[in-house]
Amino acid sequence: MAVRVQRADFDIGAEVKRLTAGRTDIGAIVTFTGTVRADSAGSGVAAMTLEHYPGMTEQELARVEAEAAGRWPLQGSLIVHRVGTLRPGDNIVLVVTASAHRQAAFDAAAFLMDYLKTRAPFWKKELDANGRERWVEARESDDAAAERWGCVHD
Repeated sequence: MAVRVQRADFDIGAEVKRLTAGRTDIGAIVTFTGTVRADSAGSGVAAMTLEHYPGMTEQELARVEAEAAGRWPLQGSLIVHRVGTLRPGDNIVLVVTASAHRQAAFDAAAFLMDYLKTRAPFWKKELDANGRERWVEARESDDAAAERWGCVHD
């Protein structure tokens, strides 16, 4: 299990290879990669800045990753979340889950992403094409998705 918060981009293939190296007990690997969209709510996003509280953020991500490992039989998992200023098309987040069976890997990945979209301690600010900034909050649909896991943490 691993968590990283970083400014640098990540290589999805290299991350999966590192997580699964030498493992023969893994039958399913699920990856999710989130990227910056150019159009969010019709505003034409030019950039997104993600801020965090170093130390606290990593600790909280490790806690939720441990919660996922307690709910599903995982052989490994990884969360990589970027911070700083990102442009449309840039990677924001990578979640990788590995298990003996696909359903556990799928469910754990969905659980982690639902948490990251709604409760993770990141603050997101979008800059639109007209130079206007706005703070981004979780949408109601994101909150509803997270609630299905019965672990709403405020």
